[in-house]
Amino acid sequence: MLVIEIREPGGPEMLVPAERAQPSAGAGEILIKVAAAGVNRPDVMQRKGLYPPPPGASDIPGLEVSGTVVETGAGVDGWRAGDRVCALLAGGGYAEYCVAPAPQCLPVPDGMEFTSAAAIPETFFTVWTNVFERGRLQAGESALIHGGSSGIGTTAIQLVRAFGGRVFATAGSAEKCAACERLGAERAINYRETDFVAAIRDLTGGRGVDVILDMVGGEYLARNLDLLAVDGRLVQIALIGGAKAQINLGPVLQRRLTVTGSTLRARSVAEKGAIAEAVHRHVWPLLESRVVAPVVHRTFPLRDAAAAHRLMESSAHIGKLVLTIAEHG
Repeated sequence: MLVIEIREPGGPEMLVPAERAQPSAGAGEILIKVAAAGVNRPDVMQRKGLYPPPPGASDIPGLEVSGTVVETGAGVDGWRAGDRVCALLAGGGYAEYCVAPAPQCLPVPDGMEFTSAAAIPETFFTVWTNVFERGRLQAGESALIHGGSSGIGTTAIQLVRAFGGRVFATAGSAEKCAACERLGAERAINYRETDFVAAIRDLTGGRGVDVILDMVGGEYLARNLDLLAVDGRLVQIALIGGAKAQINLGPVLQRRLTVTGSTLRARSVAEKGAIAEAVHRHVWPLLESRVVAPVVHRTFPLRDAAAAHRLMESSAHIGKLVLTIAEHG
């Protein structure tokens, strides 16, 4: 089968097409003929040598796919050959075939194309577990989504609105801010031109927000804590701006703030399966009724994975990038 390998840590040119043997479904696994694979920031980090796959995972990049079930391994119930599926992976998605643990697989939403379905698992699982489970966002509360035009951001804006929240966002251009507002953000702030702390304070009458979803870290930490309302929750999911920061702990005590966060890739199959079950129960009806939808900016043939990475690193996109396999039937 055709796969995309990382020749050695480095730039996008290190993503090279290669041939490998087709895998087989082991116990508890599903073999998928891949139709499309999502491209995500962790793939870029892995390519650079900064985010190695967890023990036992494929060295092929790719954390989410959609496609058709080819075979099921021992102990797998509820799936059969020919079923349309999308899946969260610990690796291996940039390939014509991949295996996925059955608990991390969900049916493609009714009426949805494979290209859109491949853009669901990584972002929707991440947003659900962080905003709604760790962040405990409730209807009537408010949220600030940093990086609102990213795959995570476009998903979070839609879900917060769908579940009755008031949502604000930050993004790096007027075009991206407009896209966030079209998706449901009450206001998107261009962080290159405006102090988002002052802007959000003004928009909330000085109260601040209940939940902040942040992938920047670094100097954003203190600014995020300044913006949280009483009993507010900061949820950290990435550290683009650095892993270390100094803060004044006084406001944490005075306003009873919570700082939490998580990563998804290294969690157990059981944990990811529990997230999948919750997403299927709470979010799938919204996807099938088109209340929310993954935002796909552009697709690339699998062989052009390097071009997809170049676009991702330029940050010129809005939403998701997806690799497609034309041979899928």
